[in-house]
Amino acid sequence: MSDDDPGGESSLSAGGGRGLAALGLDKIIHEKARLMVLTYLASSDRPQAGFTELRGALQMSAGNLSVQLKTLEEAGYVRIEKRFVDNKPYTGVALTSKGQKALSGYLGELEVIVASLKGRRERKPGSRREG
Repeated sequence: MSDDDPGGESSLSAGGGRGLAALGLDKIIHEKARLMVLTYLASSDRPQAGFTELRGALQMSAGNLSVQLKTLEEAGYVRIEKRFVDNKPYTGVALTSKGQKALSGYLGELEVIVASLKGRRERKPGSRREG
């Protein structure tokens, strides 16, 4: 893609000079269900959430949640602990420091996108004014 391509990413760069072409959105986090899991864990005031709690809060099927958690665990973003609580199986899920760092980086990339869009709107000539 060349710089003179009007629809190219180079036409959208943030005020800080970091263009969209330089973004490296984490493909593991970028999937909606995995982003929801990481966001839920990161925003919790507890160090761990139970599988059943996650399934209900995120309105996911057990099968889908299991698949997403496996992907996140393989990436090192969550830690899964299986144990018995009151003679019942319990699966706890915790965000790892690697997962927290990856989520923070991902959100930083999204901020670059938002800044690019805001900057483009502010520079847009002939914008309509209400009044």
